[in-house]
Parts: sequence; C-alpha cells; structure tokens
Amino acid sequence: MPLAEIITIGDEILIGQIIDTNSPWMATELNKIGISVTQITSISDQKEHILKALEEAEGRADIILVTGGLGPTKDDVTKKTMAEYFGSEKMVVHEPTLKIVRSFFERRDLPVTELNALQAEVPDNCEILLNENGTAPCMLFQKGNKVFISMPGVPFEMMLLMSNKVLPELTKRYHLPSIYHRTILTAGIGESFLADRIADIEDSLPDYIKLAYLPKLGMVRLRLSSAKNADAELIEEIEQFAGKIEERVAEYWVSNEDVAFEKAILDLMERNNLTLSLAESCTGGYLSHLFTQHSGSSSVFDGAAVVYSNKLKMSVLGVKSETLEQFGAVSEQTAKEMAEGALLNFETDFAVAITGIAGPGGGSEEKPVGTVCIAVANKNETLVKRFIFSNKRLQNIERSATAALFLLLTLLRKSQYN
Repeated sequence: MPLAEIITIGDEILIGQIIDTNSPWMATELNKIGISVTQITSISDQKEHILKALEEAEGRADIILVTGGLGPTKDDVTKKTMAEYFGSEKMVVHEPTLKIVRSFFERRDLPVTELNALQAEVPDNCEILLNENGTAPCMLFQKGNKVFISMPGVPFEMMLLMSNKVLPELTKRYHLPSIYHRTILTAGIGESFLADRIADIEDSLPDYIKLAYLPKLGMVRLRLSSAKNADAELIEEIEQFAGKIEERVAEYWVSNEDVAFEKAILDLMERNNLTLSLAESCTGGYLSHLFTQHSGSSSVFDGAAVVYSNKLKMSVLGVKSETLEQFGAVSEQTAKEMAEGALLNFETDFAVAITGIAGPGGGSEEKPVGTVCIAVANKNETLVKRFIFSNKRLQNIERSATAALFLLLTLLRKSQYN
C-alpha cells in the first residue's frame, strides 16, 4: 500500500484565521482507494519552510499532496518554490490554463491584469492536471518513484480536482488494493458507551478487519474496513459483523450509508413521500441550512419559520400568549405549540421546533445557558424533550440541531417509517 503525506501551506491556517478542512477530506478520499496517509503538516508561506517540508516528506512517503499558496499575490510562493525544488529551468505559459484565466475575468467583465495572467505560468518540468474551476493550476512532479501534486487551497477547487483528476491519476499509477468499507451511522449514544455495548463483537474481529470510531457532535460513525483485497467471501464476512453491530445498537442506528445525518433523514422521508417543516428559534435557521445544502431536499423540506421574538412565535406559529407568560419562550410547552403550529400552518406531515438559550448570556438558575427544548410533531403525536448543553453558543446550536434530528428519527420510526 503506497504511503501519502499532505502538506497545507498558508499563514492563515497557522494563525487560526481559517480551519484546515482540506486535509481531513483528502485523507478520507485517499483511504477509500487504498492509500494510507501517514502525516499531515501545516506550514507557513515561507520558501525555506516549504523546501524543508518537501524534503522531509520525500524521505517518508510515496505520494506528497500539497495545497495552498498558488494565488496571484506576492505571498503565494508555492509555485516558484516547487520550481526550485524540482530543478526547473524556466517558467512556461500553459495555454489551456491561460484560456481559463481569461474566460474567468471576461465573464465578470473584468480586465486580465499581468498578475492574473501569471497564474498560467508553470515550471517547465511539471505535468498539468487542468483546473477547470479556478485560475490556479494543479501541478504534478515526478522525482524518482515519488509523486508530488500541488493543488489550490480553495476547498471546492481542491475537491473537484481530487475527485476528477488526482484520484484517477493515482489509481492509474499505482496498483492499489480493493478496499471494502462498511459504514454504520449512529446517533444519540456517546463513543465510549457505544464501544462498551459492542466490545465483544469488536474483540471477535479478525486481524484483517478493522473497526474505526468516527465521532462528531451527537453522532458516531462506525466503519468496518479491510485492506485485504475485497472478494465476495470477505464482503460477506464484514456484512455479518455489521449485522451483529446493527442488531446490538438498533435503537441508535441511523443509516448504512456514509452520509450526513440529515441526508439519511431526507432519504428516509423521500422514500415514504413525507414532507417536513421547521420552526427554529435559538438555532436561527441552522437546521434548515443542514437540510437545504443537499440537492433534492425540496422534495421533502417545504419551509421553515425562524422566530426569535415572542411576537412572531404567536403570530406565525400560533403559540398562545398564556403559554409564553406561564412557562416562558424556552419551555417544553412552547416547543410543543411551535411544532404543532408549524405542522398546521405549513401543512406538512412532520414538523420540528427548537427553542432555547444558546448563550453565552441569557441564562438563569432555573434555565441555565444551554437549555434547549425540542418538539417533533405529526398528526398523531408530538414528542418533546428538554436538554441542557454547554455554555458555548456555536456548539449549542450544532448539538440542538443534532438532537432535533434524532428526535425526528425517533418519531419517524415510531410511526413505522423505515
């Protein structure tokens, strides 16, 4: 199995201005095709740091993937540094890239400056994997039996290049094992509790089948995989272990697909021709965003109301003034009326409501920061649950959305939808 390293270049990562989301995604995609990532390094936009990182990675890995530092500004030095490292004699204009650069600016009715045109200049000893979604070229260098690939750091450009150009190129160059992955998505149970529950199954796995725990807020993705060439016998063996795990954690099982939680729910509801509406307060539309980021969500998701004020809770959703006065905006009673109001007014099959105190201020002794009430309703029943999360606002918003998804899944299952 070939070994890979990932190098991300950019001062903005090191000073905490942005989070490196490229490396985890790249590592996941490489692992899927049988390439093991042994190290991920983030370095500054300094020539000496880039040269040192390239040299060290060359001594450890077969494939070195580099992202970032390919922009048109003076602090983007990756291209020239790569040219120096690989002993390029000169920079040459790559005409297909220049054509893309010109088209990019012409579509926006902007002039192509000399600085912009320089994007199309590349070292004379590299191979270009054409970037059709941006102006920075993707460069491939061969040094002995080592492959170096430099990509732009813009996430969507990098992802498209990886999927359409880089991964097919690596598959062509290396004899890669046929990796089989089997995913079990769970929610509503912590990693340690999950591990305890399936400990005996995990202990019975043969050496060539590995079980990974991939936790995220409120969810744990279990992945059974084997680097052994996947024949029918191996696949059947992995499926048998997966079946045992699913049976053991049935109440927390979400999906066998390697998809986001909300996508699994969208798929389930679409299969059953169900519609959904939302009433969000403290999450401010975050749950709506989770659903609508997926293509085709409109076949399930009809709409939402983001209602921060009591006035809108009453006028849009029909929450009673007496309920708000007696129990407050953050209460199980209010969440229930919000969900039932959304169900009625949006005329959907299911509705979800979230109201809470995201923080960091606004809490009380009775209702501390992190108190969230969630309700899920259909025409037959309304489920309501109260949670107390942390004092961190963004984390509370994410955890509220995940808890709402799990409560929605609970009512869907209770209503015999699978």
